[in-house]
Amino acid sequence: MPWSLTVGHVYGTAVRIHVTFLLFLIWIWAAYYQQGGTGAAWEGVAFVALLFLCVLLHEFGHIFAARHYGVKTPEVTLWPFGGIARLERIPEKPSEELVVAIAGPLVNVVIAAVLLLFLGGNVGVEHIENIENPQIGLAAKLAAANIFLVVFNLIPAFPMDGGRVLRAILAMNMSHAQATQTAASIGQALAVGFGILGIFGNPMLIIIAVFVFLAASSEAGAVQMKQAAQGLLVEDAMITQFETLGPQASVGDAAEALIRTTQKEFPIVDGAGKLRGVLTRDAMIHALQAQGPTAPAIEAMQGEVPTVGTRSPLDRALKLITESGAPVVGVLDGEGRLVGLLSPENVGEMMLLRAAQPEARFGPWAKRPTA
Repeated sequence: MPWSLTVGHVYGTAVRIHVTFLLFLIWIWAAYYQQGGTGAAWEGVAFVALLFLCVLLHEFGHIFAARHYGVKTPEVTLWPFGGIARLERIPEKPSEELVVAIAGPLVNVVIAAVLLLFLGGNVGVEHIENIENPQIGLAAKLAAANIFLVVFNLIPAFPMDGGRVLRAILAMNMSHAQATQTAASIGQALAVGFGILGIFGNPMLIIIAVFVFLAASSEAGAVQMKQAAQGLLVEDAMITQFETLGPQASVGDAAEALIRTTQKEFPIVDGAGKLRGVLTRDAMIHALQAQGPTAPAIEAMQGEVPTVGTRSPLDRALKLITESGAPVVGVLDGEGRLVGLLSPENVGEMMLLRAAQPEARFGPWAKRPTA
């Protein structure tokens, strides 16, 4: 992930810290320093560091549960707003997704229970409400924070674990797509409620409401796209009319093509039609600013671009886009020559057309005969 630093590996999973998290620690130090001096500043940083250690253990709860079901877990990244564990895929069986989703909050339950045992159960609601009070001990703060993490993460809305728990339970009695849509709708309704409460109370709830609403929409859209792609091939959705650049092209040549066409990504191919890489619009602009229009496009391109064959299943190609984070996937013919491009945007357009005219039989994505 861009702007993240790898600080170690745990059983094959890379542990990364995003640069913004380090800036967040600096901000915490400064904020506590203004309140109580150097001692308070370092105590504040220590609390936040221990809190995010709990968040990291939470994410590893998901990771180890996912590995139990054969799901690869390449990395986990700490951000100022929490941790994100990247799983290769979501378990398809509802019971497995339920275990993976609930494993994270259960880690926080265990941590809170151990701390409460150490404190003799002397932690109440006031510790959660006044967690920034320097008079409250570090252990009590951590216990209260872990209780809050459990409650917050079990809110039945994406992207919280509670949203995935809800979907897993619903999927035991309906299709995965229907369960996702229902869970997403519930999450969006809760987001609207948070927003209304935020208007009359805590403004932070408005930010949470927007985040939850967009996340629920994104989750539902991703599942709908996956469902729509089932049974289709890459050739049904790929772009076949596009402009390419040669290995000798400059960034200036790419800029002219950007203005002349509607493309945002330009594949660079050699004389044999083999894909060398892709030059994105952002990389092009950065190269223009740094080196000027004479800079070689091949030096600014993204070289690691996933490729698939024309007859590959479309849902697998979409999964490849998600896992690789690449802007497009190159589509190759039997001789390895580039014949098409596949992006989430053109797949989304294909879905819209199919939804508008489900019985239409025009275009390369027309419904295939069953006989």
